[in-house]
Amino acid sequence: MAGDERRLQILRIAMRLFSQRGFGGTTTKEIARAAGVSEAMVFRHFATKKELYSAILDHKACLHDTMDPIQVVAEAIARKDDRAVFAGLALDALDRHDCDPEFHRLLLHSALEEHELAQMFWEKFVTRVYRILGSYIRERQRDGAIIDVEPLIVVRAFVGMVIHHSLNNNLWDRKRILLKISNQVAAREFANILMHGIACGKGRRVPGSRTTVRSAGKSGAAGGSVNGRRNGPTRNTVIKTAAKGNSKRKRLAK
Repeated sequence: MAGDERRLQILRIAMRLFSQRGFGGTTTKEIARAAGVSEAMVFRHFATKKELYSAILDHKACLHDTMDPIQVVAEAIARKDDRAVFAGLALDALDRHDCDPEFHRLLLHSALEEHELAQMFWEKFVTRVYRILGSYIRERQRDGAIIDVEPLIVVRAFVGMVIHHSLNNNLWDRKRILLKISNQVAAREFANILMHGIACGKGRRVPGSRTTVRSAGKSGAAGGSVNGRRNGPTRNTVIKTAAKGNSKRKRLAK
């Protein structure tokens, strides 16, 4: 093999072994054996293990053109289409994990073993998503489109839905026995869940918030809910209803 081809071969085999056995359970000798080369050949292409870990991230970035999901929804961000932003990010993440479960497992191993690759990935990609998406949410809060809640909490809640769904599909429920839906449907519904919780509009004021949200359904008495609170008749409605009842009873008494 040419130098570049050999380097890529070693890199791919290293990723596969790391994702199966973890970093602590994989040696450079095993990588060399699986690649059919000497251990010296491995170190010729990767002087240290840390260089090998860095190469894994660089390779994945090139393989997917970019590991920056923000670019996927750049147009939606520009036109301030909140639902498209969140649905696009969710779909990109779910598709990426389905196409490359090996890398997903690799990242989980690195986190569980407190390996430096986990921190490298966090600093290079995850924090950027938090920073940019958090800034977008703050801007939309200033526009009055999103309620006043800590933006990073919104990001954490949204990412949590997506990652948990992906983990179920790729690790625990591969046959989709518990929930079988397409990534497109999952992404759309996760965005809907989020937007129904943070979207602003005319209606009942959310306790502790400077903005209001629409009530679910035509009437609070119909059993809708907003932000996890069950709708019901307002205090003024209760007072007016009670007053009418008292007046009617007085007329009947006469």
